[in-house]
Order: sequence, then C-alpha cells, then structure tokens
Amino acid sequence: MDNNGMNLTLEELSYYDGREGRRAFAAVDGVIYDLTDSLLWVEGTHRRFLAGRDLTEEFYRCHPGFFVLSRFPVVGYLVE
Repeated sequence: MDNNGMNLTLEELSYYDGREGRRAFAAVDGVIYDLTDSLLWVEGTHRRFLAGRDLTEEFYRCHPGFFVLSRFPVVGYLVE
C-alpha cells in the first residue's frame, strides 16, 4: 500500500475479511483500519464481529472512545 492509503467501497472492503491469508480490515466512521496483526482478531473475527465490513455502529456500542482504534494502522477511507 502506498502512503496515500486506499479508497475502498463497501464491496471492495468485503474482500479484506481476514480469511485464507487475506488482511483483516474494518471501517469506522469512514476510516479503514488494518486489524490483521491484532491478537483479538483471529481469522477476521473478534467476538461476533467480522472484518471486511463497516463496523461503525458496532464499535460505538462496545467502545467509549477512539483510543481503541489508535492502536491500529489506518490504511484508507471508505467511499461510495
């Protein structure tokens, strides 16, 4: 990936589901984070959540702030 990041649609984001060796990405508020190296995300799954999706609503239900996301690299932005 280049330093400018990636612009992905929801359909394109779905490819990055963390399965079969693919990276595990998820979007929150339009920002795409790479969750691949997190020990909490195994094979693209964390608890009942799945990578390759927009997890904005789920994130706000579970976490009080963005300090959780600050641990993950930003790889791009969600576009329509």
